[in-house]
Amino acid sequence: MKNTVYIIGHRNPDTDSVVAATAYAKLKQLMGQDEYVAARAGHFNPQTEYIYKKFNVRPPLYVPDLIPKVQYYMNDQCETVDQGWSVWSALEKMERSQRAVLPVVDADGKYASLLHYNIFAKDVLTLLNPEHNVAIVTSISLIIKTMNAQPQVVTRADDNFKAFVVVGAAQLETFKKILEAHTSEEVIALADDRTDIQEACIDAGVRLLVLTAGTVLNKSLREKAEMRGVSVVSSPYATSSTMMLIYYSTPVSLMADAAVQPVHPDDTVTNVRPLIQASPCRCLPVVDNGGRVIGSIAEHDLLKEPCIEVVLVDHNELVQAVEGVEHFKIREVIDHHRLGMSGTKYPILFINKPVGSTATLIAGLYRENKVSIPKDIASILLCGILSDTLILQSATTTDIDRETAQYLSDITNLDIQELGTEILTAGSRVGNRSPADIVHQDMKEYTQGKIVYTVSQIEVNSTDEILNRKKEFFDELELERRGHKALCSVLLVTDITTLSSIMLVAGDTQFKLSDNLPKIEDNVYYLKDVVSRKKQLIPLLTEQIAVYAG
Repeated sequence: MKNTVYIIGHRNPDTDSVVAATAYAKLKQLMGQDEYVAARAGHFNPQTEYIYKKFNVRPPLYVPDLIPKVQYYMNDQCETVDQGWSVWSALEKMERSQRAVLPVVDADGKYASLLHYNIFAKDVLTLLNPEHNVAIVTSISLIIKTMNAQPQVVTRADDNFKAFVVVGAAQLETFKKILEAHTSEEVIALADDRTDIQEACIDAGVRLLVLTAGTVLNKSLREKAEMRGVSVVSSPYATSSTMMLIYYSTPVSLMADAAVQPVHPDDTVTNVRPLIQASPCRCLPVVDNGGRVIGSIAEHDLLKEPCIEVVLVDHNELVQAVEGVEHFKIREVIDHHRLGMSGTKYPILFINKPVGSTATLIAGLYRENKVSIPKDIASILLCGILSDTLILQSATTTDIDRETAQYLSDITNLDIQELGTEILTAGSRVGNRSPADIVHQDMKEYTQGKIVYTVSQIEVNSTDEILNRKKEFFDELELERRGHKALCSVLLVTDITTLSSIMLVAGDTQFKLSDNLPKIEDNVYYLKDVVSRKKQLIPLLTEQIAVYAG
């Protein structure tokens, strides 16, 4: 499979996270690195959806998880063979492609069975066992193709038929008795240049007379064969080789292993591994939703590096990353939050600066690499900065953010205040949205020692609607707390008109916040001038949890 590097933000992505992934992937592509793909680990929130529609930017690829799947390890260079081919032709193809298996497909191109050496050896031993008088299924056209035979008289060439193979090596009378023993059955007879044996085969009405060593019928016998409806072909090989090739002319569908079932690219490695181990060839075909073969996966493929690598943007703590990311190589991290990443096995590019937005960092990388920013990308980068800094008013805002926002405003001809108000308003509509939707819109999980807690944030024009529905939100926060086995789950509701917030806390009964925090009512607090989760709320909660942990 082609190597792909996903540039992806945290779970429940906000605007800054999604914009950073889109813009950084575009930068990589403009620099000739097409393996980089923008991705997102969750669905758009209303604000982000509004921005992408406004500037007609293609959304990043939705990647709900990175749990190891077949598609990350499979071999997509997999040839197939039509079920009507002969075993001989199929084996030649396996030899040319140096494959140990060959998927067999039907007339519609859908997977039917798998040819592998184990099943081939088993079937050939059955056919060639001298103690078994086994009939074979074939067609005259397959026999001609398999041995490059010269046709002389041919009828019903493409019809498959079941026949016994007899060799005209005995005395004439003895051979006639052999033919008489198969009177009620189809027969493929092999003969050399003995005209008496040839005539006996024609008189007996065999289905096919194969003349070996390049022998051809004389004119009179040919006319007789035509009258009797006996097909005659001339093999360039000796009798022993000709007989072997007749057995190999069996349609591959009859010798392939129909018991081997395919897997799909989205199947997890955990589920597929035992199926591979149970397969007689330690290999399985991979099919798409239409049943068409798109590759194969073998036991040794699972030992290789996957075709997926990752760049993390707007986060560095794996607990916030897309599920399963720990199974893949992380190439880079570009972030503006606290450091919480565990060590890596290899050196990586790690950019972390105390600015108000990851979009600021990405815009700076365009400028550092002297790559002009496309207008649509510049527009969403500006939105990312204005969203994460509340129009440059958040406590996290730096001079770098202000300068970068002005630069992007100048090249896009977008007014900072007007655009900022527009996108914050688009994201502040609560309306009939469910508490679950709002709590999960921008939720992050944090760890402090052995303690886990979650913090969600939403910006609104007024906190009244949230307060009027506070019981619904407390119920949802409690569900979230239990689901994460967390000490507490918090919802920070930021009023973009007053640049202050209220905080709803669903916590363990033993966890109490400081009495110094202004309380509106039980578990509802007023946080004046607090708008930043990263710079203002998390340090506050860290201190409170440290006191609780003793």
